[in-house]
Amino acid sequence: MNLDKRLLRQAEAARFDLLLTVGLGLLAGVMLVLQALCLSRIVSSVFLGRATLSGVMPLLVTLLGLALVRAGLSWGSEAAAHRAAGQVKSQLRERLSAHLLALGPAYARGERTGELTNTATEGIEALDAYVRQYLPQLALAALIPAAILVFVFPLDPLSGVILLITAPLIPFFMSLIGNLADALTRKQWTLLSRMSAHFLDVLQGLTTLKLLGRSRDQVDVIARTSDSFRRVTMGVLRVAFLSALVLEMLATISTAVVAVQIGLRLLYGYLDFEQAFFVLLLAPEFYLPLRMLGTRFHAGMSGVAAAQRIFEVLETPVKPAPQAREVDAALRAPLRRALQDGVVFTDVHYAYEDGRRPALAGLNLQLQPGLRTALVGPSGAGKSTVAHLLLRFLEPDQGSITAGGIPLDQVPAAEWRAQIAWVPQNPYLFHTTVLENLRLARPEASRDQIVRASQQAHAHSFIQELPQGYDTVIGERGGRLSGGEAQRVALARAFLKDAPMLILDEATANLDPQHESLIQESIERLLRGRTALIIAHRLGTVTTADQIVVMRAGRVAESGTHASLMRQNGVYQQLVMAYQW
Repeated sequence: MNLDKRLLRQAEAARFDLLLTVGLGLLAGVMLVLQALCLSRIVSSVFLGRATLSGVMPLLVTLLGLALVRAGLSWGSEAAAHRAAGQVKSQLRERLSAHLLALGPAYARGERTGELTNTATEGIEALDAYVRQYLPQLALAALIPAAILVFVFPLDPLSGVILLITAPLIPFFMSLIGNLADALTRKQWTLLSRMSAHFLDVLQGLTTLKLLGRSRDQVDVIARTSDSFRRVTMGVLRVAFLSALVLEMLATISTAVVAVQIGLRLLYGYLDFEQAFFVLLLAPEFYLPLRMLGTRFHAGMSGVAAAQRIFEVLETPVKPAPQAREVDAALRAPLRRALQDGVVFTDVHYAYEDGRRPALAGLNLQLQPGLRTALVGPSGAGKSTVAHLLLRFLEPDQGSITAGGIPLDQVPAAEWRAQIAWVPQNPYLFHTTVLENLRLARPEASRDQIVRASQQAHAHSFIQELPQGYDTVIGERGGRLSGGEAQRVALARAFLKDAPMLILDEATANLDPQHESLIQESIERLLRGRTALIIAHRLGTVTTADQIVVMRAGRVAESGTHASLMRQNGVYQQLVMAYQW
């Protein structure tokens, strides 16, 4: 399905408002014709019939009434167009957000955050002109001239034929110039997306660039990128101005042709003054909707260029879960009870990039209930993939994952995630208050429960020192907090959620030595009695785990306690020796 058809299908959500926009716009066009008819009769009566003010007063009142009705119809058409654009943008934004969530972190990791953000915000906003202006004008450019011809042909067939012959010239030349504008607008949008992605990457990595002494290098890169965008934008504007010039010239010449032939026939007495004046008044209005179509075509081109990327994301297939089997009565136990039997990975395979980059190759793993299982291994061994599979961000290509004998593909992802607390190495904090960031774990939690969870995570003291305490806005990604403070907020979330299963991705990685022992104590309390998976990047943090699983090339290479693995002289011992060295 081509892009225009996809956009039209998306616009079906606002079909009524679009039809209302076109209908009211057409009625406004009819009012314009009636105004011209009324005005031509007034001028003819005064100029040739020597009518007095009282004689034409009813026509003047009618003219004023038509003007007011036309203004009201134009306002109603614009209001309906705004509502239609709002509906389409809102629905598309919801679809895009839901689809990105369904695609999960595996997809987002392969994309540039700035580019996706630009697509979801500016890209969807760029569709406003396409839906609000271009789509209604596409219909009005055909309907209003047709309505004018209905009035002109009975009065002056020759003028009607000239209007009918010259009208197609405007869309013909518009389409010729439009091809060039389309290519330039797409290039402009691509550059804008790349620039947005690069700027965000630079801002997020500014601290690292400063530390490495490379921040000044980005000034030249940004200057070159901005200059490229400027040149392309100026090219788009040049084409838009050229298009406007050509369309105005065609409309002016066509109107002049109509005016000349009317003037000659009027001079030789082949046409009445009132009819001639009426047709002459309508000639510019006949071409106006066609000229407006050209103008609004250029206004909507940015939306079309952005839509290409929006639909590309929307049409990215979500990897389907295996076909769910019928759940018998024996497997309808609550999930918390199911987790008491642990989680089992059986011959699990997974590969990224449509199978081109294997991550897991026949993984067999058991997370025993109430025990801590630590995953260790070199980078790329598949540790993060295991966590994402457990969080249902990914689904296995082959094999199965069960909890208490219940396959996870039979459990709704949202219900399953409600049983898991996740503390990543770099927790994400939103640009809102500390209280709202903590409530993400349990939206219905009371303030007392939040404070108690913060105390357990040793976060309460520094939160109290913030300007507004728990009501302090902490900025995007917790910009007002240190790395250790952000990590303690993430731990407080885990305490607040009180889930039976925990996934800890090196939860003490960003903590200073002064607080690490306190947080480690909190983590010990958090782990007590829960099934836990610990993704270990620092081997010093896993020695007390109940089970250490060593991964290599997507499989379990060894497993056991720290002491037993050290006696095996295998992969784990090599990792420990390298870490200590």
